[in-house]
Amino acid sequence: MHFTSEQRLDDGVLEREFILGEIPGILWTPGSASAPAPLILLGHPPLGLRKMYPRLVARARHAAAEGFATATIELPGSGDRPRWPAVEQARANLRRAMEAGEPVSDEIVDALILPLVDKAVPEWQAALDALLTLPEIGGPVGYSGGVISIGIRLAVVEPRIAAAGLFAGSFVPRAMFEEARQVTIPLHVLLQWDDEGNDRQAALDLFDAFGSKEKSLHANMGGHTGVPQFAGDTQTRFFTRHLR
Repeated sequence: MHFTSEQRLDDGVLEREFILGEIPGILWTPGSASAPAPLILLGHPPLGLRKMYPRLVARARHAAAEGFATATIELPGSGDRPRWPAVEQARANLRRAMEAGEPVSDEIVDALILPLVDKAVPEWQAALDALLTLPEIGGPVGYSGGVISIGIRLAVVEPRIAAAGLFAGSFVPRAMFEEARQVTIPLHVLLQWDDEGNDRQAALDLFDAFGSKEKSLHANMGGHTGVPQFAGDTQTRFFTRHLR
């Protein structure tokens, strides 16, 4: 991991951009931490870190105020990373189906999500390896938001992740339901009830499939981008319970 830039935000949070191999990322740490801070990995949709930065830094500041470090990485095929023709074709097929008012087929969902999960999860694990060597970062670790299928896979294969806050706002391949049954860590799942791009019943079925003994579903009225401010406060309290 090589840090490429550093700045102190106006609330004291230290923001550092890094490169891990070919993968760009950002690490935020609290300004007044006296001990290694618990870490939350910030997931996001594959729209590129530059586009997602305002939302990511807001989440990072909120977490830092409660004593958490946060980090994120650029997803495969996004931002300045090399294009991924197969996934771009799947995105084009998805747009065509939605614009035509047609059902989104399992084939489109699988082509869009499964390769991304297969490639992104090992990259998240490599980032976690590097981040946990830093003296200012400690465990346990949480995962928050982003493509829910990535969160599911991480919760299954990465024992260092102790709790996850998932956003039921992306397409989920049927194969991921079986993986969801293997999830045992505490879960906080956020659902926007009127999410125009999400199948509400599929989201409810996925929540039912999770094998965790402790899982909670928080549903709010509104569309995909209408998540209320207090929803973030609720998730922070969830992470405080499980990462402290």
